[in-house]
Amino acid sequence: MSNGNDIAQPDQPVFAAELTPHRSLGLRAFRIFALIAGLMTLIHTFVFVVIGAWPIVFFFGLDFALLLGAFWLNYRSARAREEVSISRTDVSIRKVAPAGQVTEHRFNPFFARFDVSRHTEIGIVSMKVSDRRRATDIGSFLNREDRESFAAAFAGALATVKRR
Repeated sequence: MSNGNDIAQPDQPVFAAELTPHRSLGLRAFRIFALIAGLMTLIHTFVFVVIGAWPIVFFFGLDFALLLGAFWLNYRSARAREEVSISRTDVSIRKVAPAGQVTEHRFNPFFARFDVSRHTEIGIVSMKVSDRRRATDIGSFLNREDRESFAAAFAGALATVKRR
């Protein structure tokens, strides 16, 4: 015998995903890479100091600092994420910037449209959720395969909610 608690709550998510940028070089591998690059810089610095071309040492230091700076910016941008959820009453897209600023977009699922722009050779180029008044891009940092799988799952969940 059922007491009515078996019915799904309208604000329970039907679909939820956290989208994060992919980084192929993990933190441990980066440390190994930085150690090797640092050792190579030191060896080359030593060689140029020994042969008397000591002004070049500053350029090696600058190159190494720029390399580490580029990786720092890359890993900092990897802190960005998007939290996407669909319930029967709400489509919520919460974007967290690398610096921590949060922007939240909410849409009525019955008026929300999911638009996907495709290129014949590349596949999905952009994804956007919109209603009559506003729109927001979604998953712009995802790779090709992740965009395809997310688009299929998101579109299916949105269609399921609209059918009910």
